[in-house]
Amino acid sequence: MTEPFSEHRTDDVLDDLAGLDAHDGDEPMTGELDLEERRALRRVAGLSTELEDVSEVEYRKLRLERVVLVGVWTEGTAEDAENSLRELALLAETAGSQVLEGLTQRRSRPDAATYIGSGKAQELRDVVIATGADTVICDGELAPSQLRHLEEIVQVKVIDRTALILDIFAQHAKSREGKAQVELAQLNYLLPRLRGWGGNLSRQVGGRAAGGVGIGGRGPGETKIELDRRRIRTRMAKLRRQIAEMGKARDTKRGERRRNMVPAVAIAGYTNAGKSSLLNRLTGAGVLVENALFATLDPTVRRATTPSGRAYTLADTVGFVRHLPHQLVEAFRSTLEEVTDAHLVVHVVDGSDPNPELQIDSVREVFREIGADSLPELIVINKADAADPLAIARLRRREPHSVVVSARTGQGIEELREAIERDLPTLAREVRVLLPYERGDLVTAVHERGEVLKQEHEAAGTVLLARVPEDLAAELTRYEDPVPASS
Repeated sequence: MTEPFSEHRTDDVLDDLAGLDAHDGDEPMTGELDLEERRALRRVAGLSTELEDVSEVEYRKLRLERVVLVGVWTEGTAEDAENSLRELALLAETAGSQVLEGLTQRRSRPDAATYIGSGKAQELRDVVIATGADTVICDGELAPSQLRHLEEIVQVKVIDRTALILDIFAQHAKSREGKAQVELAQLNYLLPRLRGWGGNLSRQVGGRAAGGVGIGGRGPGETKIELDRRRIRTRMAKLRRQIAEMGKARDTKRGERRRNMVPAVAIAGYTNAGKSSLLNRLTGAGVLVENALFATLDPTVRRATTPSGRAYTLADTVGFVRHLPHQLVEAFRSTLEEVTDAHLVVHVVDGSDPNPELQIDSVREVFREIGADSLPELIVINKADAADPLAIARLRRREPHSVVVSARTGQGIEELREAIERDLPTLAREVRVLLPYERGDLVTAVHERGEVLKQEHEAAGTVLLARVPEDLAAELTRYEDPVPASS
């Protein structure tokens, strides 16, 4: 049965107030500048001169203006199907389109030819004509044949969920590495979906292989589409080399932190759960915050300290989503290593979402794919100011090792800092040293890299009782104080 879908937008309440208390004056933050730049460029509807017959277009760039959504409901409840289509609507709006209508269909499995079946495809064609839509977005990844057959029926461009997410990533990528990763994912997706002008070129035979075919069968030996495939494979190989080279700088920085025994904490979670807002609140990083899906893609690493003064690094990572395209996971693998190399994963969950449990399961599925499922995990239920208390209580019963916060108001942030400190790996050695006042560098090193249990000042220097890494303990051996510090 085909069910209507009402257009849905999230509340306009932004989380970009998080972290602003760390900045004084009227000097704009980096995130504010990025947000202003992003909003300065908007698509103008109705100015396209694209051909009406999309089958004549070889390379079809996404032009998302007026769209109709369609999804196949194969399992779960009707509410789950509607929530999935609502998320697709948010993705489409993030990409710059206007959602006109949404349809869901109950099937045991998607149709192998047209995704929704030939009869429903004809109904979809009627909806497209009635609404004046120019694009149909399917809530799933479609095979090239399904895309082609559905387009032939509805006579407008058809894209799937994967192409939509790739388009959002292409709009939001800023760094050189991020752009290369997105391009690699797009080419990987495009390769099996290339088209020629009609089917005759793809059947062209050339050279000696045409012997016996007869007049009209001999050709240059390689079709245009084959040339394009070869160029794409060459470009993909070059991009992989570039990404590997760019990843070396981050590997060097991570190696330096490991040598200095600086604990690493990675913020991960569903897209738009408030990860960047939480980073701003904990460190005053000033990264871009926007109430949109996949607003930030490039990882940001900042220094933070526990309530006792122990230093650690906090890394914001790209957001996840249900059915995250495999091409993106592969292309962003070097970026996702910020998660796999962490000592603790702070898993941020949107407590105000209609189905936060599904968010948690989707993120953990990506964790398993990148090999991060065995890392210590702290669940942070964000947006407590907008969430239903009953939903938060249900989440806390499901996830006992969790903290409830609001990155916008600051609620629960101190409790989160304490939870992070408890979950960080313990330090190897406990030392009691008397450091001369001229060795203030060692006092600073103990505070930054260790955990100071007691500190006193005497005439001969500073007495410290602390837990420190092995390499720092070896450097402090000559200053060991055999006499317990006076209370």
